[in-house]
Amino acid sequence: MSAVRSVVFDSVSVGDALPELAVDVTPTTVVLGALASRDWRPMHHDYKFATERNGVADIFLNTPNQAAWFERFVTDWTGPTGRLGRMKFRMKTSVFPGDRMVLTGKVTGTETDSDGCGWVTIDVALTVGETVASTCDVRVALPNDESDNPWSRRGETWKP
Repeated sequence: MSAVRSVVFDSVSVGDALPELAVDVTPTTVVLGALASRDWRPMHHDYKFATERNGVADIFLNTPNQAAWFERFVTDWTGPTGRLGRMKFRMKTSVFPGDRMVLTGKVTGTETDSDGCGWVTIDVALTVGETVASTCDVRVALPNDESDNPWSRRGETWKP
């Protein structure tokens, strides 16, 4: 059994690229994301409604589904001790079944707060083909070393 890898703060530099995540979107991807977030609006599961009433190409990923993909992308990189502090994203166009969404990210900042928590800022892009479908700004806490764990920070020491 191999050890679980976690990124530590001192190993990260501005300009570092995160490993790409590519996902082939299927109708199941769209519908399960809507179900998981209890989004019953028909444009996320009813093809006829989406195309005839909304005038779009197909059913499409909802907002919480995209948020979950951004979270997965970042935490796949950080490992289990990475702790999301904030996420702000902008959806520019829809993601449909048949699309191949590719998530890429680049570290744009690093800082240590007054309580010693190491923070990394990441710009993430979700692209479909040559089109940037969504962008996301992420602030994530990383352990300073192998003995640190951002998940143990509470109250005054947690400043996302």
